[in-house]
Amino acid sequence: MPFRFVSCIELREVLSKRAMDEHRLLELIEEVPADSIYYHTHSYFLRHAYTQQLYSNDFAAWIVLYAQDRVLGERLGVLDPFDFSDIEQLRDEIVRIMADHLNHSTTVVPRCIVSEPFEFLRSHIIEIPLGLEARSLREFYDALADVEVGAVYNHVCEARMRKKPLSADFAYWLSSEEGLGLQELASKVERVGRLGLSLEGMRNKILRLCDQDLARQRTL
Repeated sequence: MPFRFVSCIELREVLSKRAMDEHRLLELIEEVPADSIYYHTHSYFLRHAYTQQLYSNDFAAWIVLYAQDRVLGERLGVLDPFDFSDIEQLRDEIVRIMADHLNHSTTVVPRCIVSEPFEFLRSHIIEIPLGLEARSLREFYDALADVEVGAVYNHVCEARMRKKPLSADFAYWLSSEEGLGLQELASKVERVGRLGLSLEGMRNKILRLCDQDLARQRTL
């Protein structure tokens, strides 16, 4: 079964909800729709595809840069949104961390500096088939080297959110009998999504892993 590369784009919508301080930010995080939490956490990686960021979500970045609260920002910044089974579980953990911090803070929570509010958006991910297929590890390597980074997001990051592995996921296709049956390589590729890399960093890491496996195959 060939692997079919599918990219994705993000459609954004402004919600007209904004926070000027951490207390209001917490209130809005509790009430905004799930696809807004998704936008500010999961698809943060899609918007910063080429550079590795200090923080893993918009909430942490804003809290550090504008609310000037590095402690809370760093607590939120180490969250990996793809580790959670669903968005509501992630929302609950963000709320828990923020509430704990604000309830135990001994200082007045500052309003944000330079009047830069936190603007809530929501997003919808639209899949775009690219018409690229791979039937061998070499073909997979060559296609991955040239494909747009939206495909990396779809096949690595989105793959981690799915309840069941799909043939559209890099690791699943590499490991399955319908794919290449390369279980050791697939296990390494699956772990790439947990390293906190940018999408371009993920692509380069997977390419190196595939290149190592191709080199090993040539020596057999």
